[in-house]
Amino acid sequence: MTDYALAVDLGGTKVEAALVDASGQLLAGSRHRRPTGASSTSQQLAASVTEAVKAALESASGPGVALLGAGIGSAGPIAGRTGNVSPLNLAAWRDYPLGELVADLLPVSLPVTLRMDGICIALAEVWVGAAQGESNVMGMIVSTGVGGGLILDGRTIAGPSGNAGHIGHVQVAGFDDRCACGARGCLEAIASGPRTVAWAQSQGWRGATGEELAAASTAGDATARAAIERSATAVGRAIASASALVDLDVVAIGGGFSHVADDYVDLVQATVAGHSDFGFVTKTRVVASGLSGEGPLIGAAALVHHAHLVP
Repeated sequence: MTDYALAVDLGGTKVEAALVDASGQLLAGSRHRRPTGASSTSQQLAASVTEAVKAALESASGPGVALLGAGIGSAGPIAGRTGNVSPLNLAAWRDYPLGELVADLLPVSLPVTLRMDGICIALAEVWVGAAQGESNVMGMIVSTGVGGGLILDGRTIAGPSGNAGHIGHVQVAGFDDRCACGARGCLEAIASGPRTVAWAQSQGWRGATGEELAAASTAGDATARAAIERSATAVGRAIASASALVDLDVVAIGGGFSHVADDYVDLVQATVAGHSDFGFVTKTRVVASGLSGEGPLIGAAALVHHAHLVP
């Protein structure tokens, strides 16, 4: 009998669900994806989650599979430990009971734990990823949005609202982009995939997607390259500021847009290294996620398999 956690990852463009074992491995055939998106209605979002979870749970119906519970990583903000979410990029869901929705889909009464996706990615990197053996870590997602999560002195830091480490909404010096949260200069408003594409378009670039931006940059388009460097610079400045506050050893970056250029993480690291004369800031190592696209799901499963690390 093998113990599995149902892992659910909710983001601005998709929701995924899978079964993950105690070694951080996804059960073959259990990973399923459905669309979300800023224009989705509440009913459409609920249907996507339901379909993805049900499809994943079908993999648990065979012999030799024991389901321990469900872990959910959600784009922020979230509402403490209630299981309710209000993702900035999913306007139809405000204080929505996502944890309850998933709990009702489980075959029996099992624990359900929901935390911000940044915390999940930090847990995943420390568990089986690029930050194994480290105690002072930030996990970051640079994708449709920008999220983060903290592990300090080996302990997950969530805060009373559950949103500690949400680096996407710290203000970055030198930028004035308006954010959907209502503030100006937020990292997410500068560095996320959609906002970087929008900035490139404002400078005359005619593409429409992050994939097209990557291809244009590789082909030598100066505006596309400038947009990517702008994003990486903003991420580096935010990391340096965060490290000045909480003394980080490692920041592991994942998410689709972090792959927009082969040297994206190197650009971020260079910004951190040149930030100031404070060695405890500039020593912070910036690394690419060691988990490819499975990191958010593995991190959501860590909420179950490593529950002792989750406040």
